[in-house]
Amino acid sequence: MSALPLSHLSVLDLTAHRAGPTAVRQLADWGAKVIKIEPPSDGKEDSMGAARHGFDFQNLHRNKESMTLNLKSTQGHAIFMQLAAKADVIVENYRADVKHRLKVDYDTVAAINPRIVYGSISGFGQNGPDATRPGVDQIAQGMGGLMSITGEPGRGPMRVGIPIADLTSGLLLAQAIMLALYNRERTGKGQWVHTSLIEAQIFMLDFQAARWLMKGEVAKQAGNDHPTSIPTGVFPTKDGYINIAAAGGIWKRFTEALGAPELANDPDLATPNLRSQNRKALNERIAAVTRTQTAAHWIEAFTKAGVPCGPINSIDKTFAEPQVQHLGIARPVKHPTIGDFKVVGQPINLSDAPQPEALQPTPDLGQHTEKVLTSLGYDKKAIEGLRAGGVI
Repeated sequence: MSALPLSHLSVLDLTAHRAGPTAVRQLADWGAKVIKIEPPSDGKEDSMGAARHGFDFQNLHRNKESMTLNLKSTQGHAIFMQLAAKADVIVENYRADVKHRLKVDYDTVAAINPRIVYGSISGFGQNGPDATRPGVDQIAQGMGGLMSITGEPGRGPMRVGIPIADLTSGLLLAQAIMLALYNRERTGKGQWVHTSLIEAQIFMLDFQAARWLMKGEVAKQAGNDHPTSIPTGVFPTKDGYINIAAAGGIWKRFTEALGAPELANDPDLATPNLRSQNRKALNERIAAVTRTQTAAHWIEAFTKAGVPCGPINSIDKTFAEPQVQHLGIARPVKHPTIGDFKVVGQPINLSDAPQPEALQPTPDLGQHTEKVLTSLGYDKKAIEGLRAGGVI
């Protein structure tokens, strides 16, 4: 099997919470040697108070090494700079001003390592009137417009059920780091790349944002109905609900598979614009038919007709889907303390560099501190002195 594509890179991970670790996970999973640097503590909880051996931390921080280091101490800062001088990438998600106070910012590192690619995520950007405000996912969902278009009309704003601003900003930062590394291949010089929760959230508004920017239309909540492609939404069956997407050129064959060809001949539904204007009545007519048969019946019928459709699963049923099991996205981990379990694997597939069968477990706090310091030339006595002084 080929080496993973990032196995030649070394990364220093200063991240916590979720957005930054999401970015670093993309690097670690694809082979980068990642050293997670954390302040000394008892190691039982993460920075958000969740259990280190809990599902969230284990899913976020696999495939890394861990060392403790007090960056506020003179010796701790000096050790970090030794590591930074040899690193390819540094990733942090402090508030925008914190890295400068700690003197671990891009300019400081680039002065000794001009090849460094330095990645940052903040809540609201690295400069500007809100740069130093603390930011978390739900705040970005609200400020970034997402909660105003999520949920049912008249029910008030609704957050999305996943930390979407954290996750997307992390993925976008990982992409930015890759771009900077690729650029370094040509120029030999690194750079600072950064994004924020609010920028990522606005980017994810996508066509709803373009709708405002180009047409001046402020999107509203549409619940389970797609805001522009009609009919697309949730429909009742005899034993539950299904999703159906039957807009555009699919419309006619959908009506045939539904056993209601008269819908295609109804002048009030003859065009996409008319189906949009008459959405409520159309949905009621579709629902009157779909509730007469089971979800499995309709999924089979619509799939045979080439109409996009699917069940609405709880998460346990999602992982029980034959196709999901075939894809193997639930990946095994063997942890020396908490045993065998599975985490969410990569959705990216490379034919020449498949992911290893099992992921490396998330390390315990400081598990590799001595190993890293030894690689820098510290002997056992020096390491004991650092520990006694609270540096590690």
